[in-house]
Amino acid sequence: MNGGLLVAGTTSDAGKSVVTAGICRWLVRRGVKVAPFKAQNMSLNSFVTREGAEIGRAQAMQAQACRTEPTALMNPVLLKPGGEQSSQVVLLGRPVGEMSARGYHGGRQHRLLGTVLDCLAELRGTYDAVICEGAGSPAEINLRRTDIVNMGLARRARLPVLVVGDIDRGGVFASFFGTVALLSQEDQELVAGFLVNKFRGDVSLLRPGLDMLHGLTGRRTYGVLPFRHGLGIDEEDGLRVSLRGTVRESAVAPPVGEDVLRVAVCAVPLMSNFTDVDALAAEPGVVVRFVDRPEELADADLVVVPGTRGTVRALEWLRERGLADALVRRAAEGRPVLGVCGGFQMLGERIEDEVESRAGAVDGLGLLPVRVRFAREKTLTRPSGQALGERVEGYEIHHGVATVDGGDPFLDGCRVGSVWGTHWHGSLESDGFRRAFLREVAAAAGRRFVPAPDTSFAALREEQLDRLGDLIEQHADTDALWRLIESGAPQGLPFIPPGAPA
Repeated sequence: MNGGLLVAGTTSDAGKSVVTAGICRWLVRRGVKVAPFKAQNMSLNSFVTREGAEIGRAQAMQAQACRTEPTALMNPVLLKPGGEQSSQVVLLGRPVGEMSARGYHGGRQHRLLGTVLDCLAELRGTYDAVICEGAGSPAEINLRRTDIVNMGLARRARLPVLVVGDIDRGGVFASFFGTVALLSQEDQELVAGFLVNKFRGDVSLLRPGLDMLHGLTGRRTYGVLPFRHGLGIDEEDGLRVSLRGTVRESAVAPPVGEDVLRVAVCAVPLMSNFTDVDALAAEPGVVVRFVDRPEELADADLVVVPGTRGTVRALEWLRERGLADALVRRAAEGRPVLGVCGGFQMLGERIEDEVESRAGAVDGLGLLPVRVRFAREKTLTRPSGQALGERVEGYEIHHGVATVDGGDPFLDGCRVGSVWGTHWHGSLESDGFRRAFLREVAAAAGRRFVPAPDTSFAALREEQLDRLGDLIEQHADTDALWRLIESGAPQGLPFIPPGAPA
């Protein structure tokens, strides 16, 4: 078998990533050897594979859903925004330079199509099926000419396309119809049908609309997935600062000790790998919030300064908002602060950056005896070691090279009092280390919080992936979906005018 499918969406955040993961988990439970694929990803949440390649975290999560090891083949092009109009281009896991949106879409993107097709062909030669994820919407008519991730990929690889729509946003029928109607006839021939995501209520009330949609487009709906809390794992594009106060979903179980532990995460610009705090949010009794005002740190037991694609810019933002002064006061009072990657760099004494911001020498917050120099070569590693008497694993993605001149060793960084800093992402997913760290935080914060003795982050992640597989198995027409993956789009699908503009 050499099956394939492209999961497209009516919009960004329609649920493509989790639907792709759900289909992958459903297939692997059927005994199918399956792999995920996303030709081009724009995300600040990334991961390092075992061979030292950087890919989107969503594809790493989807590989876990497939019970296979993630590789650079699964996400050959990763774009990491560095501002409103430019991104770092990561090709086959390695950065190849910064590029403006105009420059990328003006020709560079289309020249990468050969690489993308080669990667997909290699995966299809190794796996029984490859489930591809699109980006944004396939009906972005201004970008269709150079598209390599939606219909441009589907056309060249002859992939059937399933369009996902988020009904919780409203307007899903218009979105489905409009998506098809803005595609060329050749593209429309590959759009097999639709999948409704995040439905609340009685499905029978939706049926007449689905029947009318079929009558209008000649395309069926392959399933209606109900709304479920807690399935937004390893998001692609990151939280926006406008989502100040967003609470990361936590375990429902009550705290083991007498107190909860409150964690405030500074929602810095270009925040990257905010998924680092997912393991904290998974702990019973730990409440994680994203904040952008100094008064919101007052009742926090732990403040996390996360990674960012713009360390110097984020440092300026902390100062402008008054958060920098609040962090300095916390440190003086012995109240816990954790800096991860870019956050670690900001907590140091000095930053020399001629690479990312080209700002030259900039003073840090001075909370840790660390000096950082930005190198052109990016560090991409999967370190492991010991901290707080426990084994820890993580991954590193950074240009900053840190020189530590004091403090107590902490992973590759250091600790001074109740301020910790490290370049390691993902360290809190190590269960024993996370519990030991939270005990230290609780003691420093004066909280009678006790970590649960049996929380396994890996097991919780597996449960989430199984729940995604269950959604597909229970609420999609899996027989029809299997035929689509195995045999391609149905023949004779009607053309819906007006089609793509000339």
